[in-house]
Amino acid sequence: MEKLVLDNQIVRIDAGELVGFEVNGHEYIHQKGSPGWGSTDTEMFPIIGPVAKANYLVETPKGNGVMDQHGHLRLMDYDLVSISDTHAVFKKVYVADTPVKNKKYPEKSDAEYLIWPYDFEFEKHYTLTSEGLEISFKITGEEGMPFMLGYHPAFKLYVDKPTIIAGEKQITLDEVLAVGSRALQVANCTSITLKDKGEITISTEGFGHFMCWTEVRNMVCIEPISFYPYAVEEKNLHEGFQQLKEKAQFKVFLSISI
Repeated sequence: MEKLVLDNQIVRIDAGELVGFEVNGHEYIHQKGSPGWGSTDTEMFPIIGPVAKANYLVETPKGNGVMDQHGHLRLMDYDLVSISDTHAVFKKVYVADTPVKNKKYPEKSDAEYLIWPYDFEFEKHYTLTSEGLEISFKITGEEGMPFMLGYHPAFKLYVDKPTIIAGEKQITLDEVLAVGSRALQVANCTSITLKDKGEITISTEGFGHFMCWTEVRNMVCIEPISFYPYAVEEKNLHEGFQQLKEKAQFKVFLSISI
């Protein structure tokens, strides 16, 4: 377990996963073991969304990739690259066409191994500043590699009726619950504020959109995404790809108001 500390802020990281962001004694991150989800954050890469209806195949210029929901990056382990009191770097490296065991197989998936026809390196940087916590993602790999990126953090809820504010739009928890597993789309948006017992603002660079998901009242996932996967049929998911130009960088910033 790694820890970053600055003044009244404490960040806890377990094998690259953000498992705690505490400010003035108030925990903002959903805790494992609580109802709702068994993780606290993850990355969706190189695809976002389900592909079971497309027989787990995703079209690319180098042939089909074999993927399951949200891609295979989250099935790989992070290596710790460096750490200080306020900064930590983690990395995952993938070699093209290497099979990755699918943890959902066979109970929840027919795809035993996931395969992507491109090499890539994926870095996750945590930087704690007096303004809050920055989480940045750096992707390097073959030029032209198609990809999507989504970040999937879960936030702990304390009140019965929190509010999600996106620009002039206010979203209730009931609205998110009503959409179910598809996740509620918040298009063309770079900043969302979650008003609960405390306030946390999720600001982004590079993503462009959000989606919100929960199936319980004690947590909500507010997820920056480069593409909303339910905008197309699963067999056409490739329509949402962008192409890597040697490297790409995305940022998420968590700032607090209590």
